[in-house]
Amino acid sequence: MHRRLFTRSLALATLAATAAAAGALPATAESPTPAATRLHATIDAILADARLTGAQAGVVVVDTATGQTLYDRNGDRRLIPASNTKLLTSTAALELLGPGHRFTTDVHSTGQRRAGLVSGDLYLRGGGDPTMLAADYDALAAEVAADGVRVVTGNLVADDTRYDRTRLGPDWTWDDESYYYAAQVSALTVAPDTDYDAGNVIVHAAPAASAGAPPTITMTPPNGYVRIDNRAETVAEGDTTITFEREHGTNTVVVTGQIAVGDAPSSDWMTVWEPTGYAADVFRAALRRHGVRVLGRTVLGRATPDDAAPVARHDSMTLAELMVPFLKLSNNGHAEVLTKEIGRVISGSGTWSAGLTAISEYVADTGMDTGTLRQRDGSGLSRRNLIPPAEFVALLAAVRAEPWFADWYAALPIAGNAERFVGGTLRSRMRNTPAANNVHAKTGSLTGVSGLSGYVTDADGRVLAFSVVLNNYLASSVKGLEDQIAIALASYTEKSVSTARVAPPVAPDAPRAPEGLECSWVKPIAC
Repeated sequence: MHRRLFTRSLALATLAATAAAAGALPATAESPTPAATRLHATIDAILADARLTGAQAGVVVVDTATGQTLYDRNGDRRLIPASNTKLLTSTAALELLGPGHRFTTDVHSTGQRRAGLVSGDLYLRGGGDPTMLAADYDALAAEVAADGVRVVTGNLVADDTRYDRTRLGPDWTWDDESYYYAAQVSALTVAPDTDYDAGNVIVHAAPAASAGAPPTITMTPPNGYVRIDNRAETVAEGDTTITFEREHGTNTVVVTGQIAVGDAPSSDWMTVWEPTGYAADVFRAALRRHGVRVLGRTVLGRATPDDAAPVARHDSMTLAELMVPFLKLSNNGHAEVLTKEIGRVISGSGTWSAGLTAISEYVADTGMDTGTLRQRDGSGLSRRNLIPPAEFVALLAAVRAEPWFADWYAALPIAGNAERFVGGTLRSRMRNTPAANNVHAKTGSLTGVSGLSGYVTDADGRVLAFSVVLNNYLASSVKGLEDQIAIALASYTEKSVSTARVAPPVAPDAPRAPEGLECSWVKPIAC
């Protein structure tokens, strides 16, 4: 039998043996051990918290070595997973694209070339790279100049045809459109920082020298693509209330509010409308700096001819390396680019539908029952995603056998580790508990939706796969309940325990992001 099909059969057989009732103990011929009884009582007590009254909770825990289900409450219930969806996207990307996969951005020319004169067009061709910085476009422009190009008589053509022109994900809400975590997806884009927030520009407002004057507005990277409508004011004293909002369908960012003389600048990350034009603007400015003049206009969305001559090239970091900022910071843009890249590589179509089809086929091979779930995007921003916790656990158990697993496991956020690119979205959670530097898991947040799915090593050294997905609660946050479950699992032991019920573990308070947002989506980062 094919390895994947065997894994799937084993996973389905294991899950079929679990009970769907709340807090059901594993169905075995023997009575549950005292340790199992206490673990169930502990998790049941956590899920009885008043914050979950009227909500939906799905929790599954499996011993990855034996396949034994240690806990199952509503494991087969379809729930909105938020960014736990990235578990499917990231594992499929590593398998289907390969951990060594790179994105290429290159420059070509057409027409005759004599000395430093190109009698044709210059093509900037995007390969989907979400890590392209202004500095990388500058390096490309330097290569063009070093190749001897001085004047291009034709146009600068921005080729984003590797992917389709659908920029926003299926079902995304309209009021997210201008914010960092819902950036438009293009095969040609710019990231303003080394978090690689592609398709965004950082807007800064610094107070003027005297009250009454408007703040000074700058952008990272500097560009001529985004326009600022500065309606803000510098005041003598008072709280900073600066806000930034991009007008729909435009690249006009409206700045309002106030900032006091002497205060630190206020900044925010704003998505751009049409990232292809943004990239072309940054590259054109870089060409000018390096003494290359393009006499024609900028043209968007035209494919590079097959016979165009190569001039310059930039290759991204490997996919294995990209997993770190992608998963640690729960970067939605990376998830959506990878979805389209999977579609392009597997079927020749850089679309959400092609990518999602390929992801579905891969996760089905690992053991997930794709007939019980729906995936609508790569990141989990869509509320039409529905995935049962038991299916997450099936995937988590299966991928431990993959050759790329070590890289992927290390890229998951690690509880309580203060290093930003180690702890990621869990860096402020579960500190000073048995779960700290132990739990490797993907977080998830939307309004009324929270999830935590991943791995924990218990007190006996067993690796447990778990998924906690909570929906339809009205509290501002239920992250503390997820943390309590993870701490209970990290403390779980079959040695020297009584059957007495114990109080749920205490989860240390952690900084909270605004309701419905991953902490890494709040800029500057809130975790």
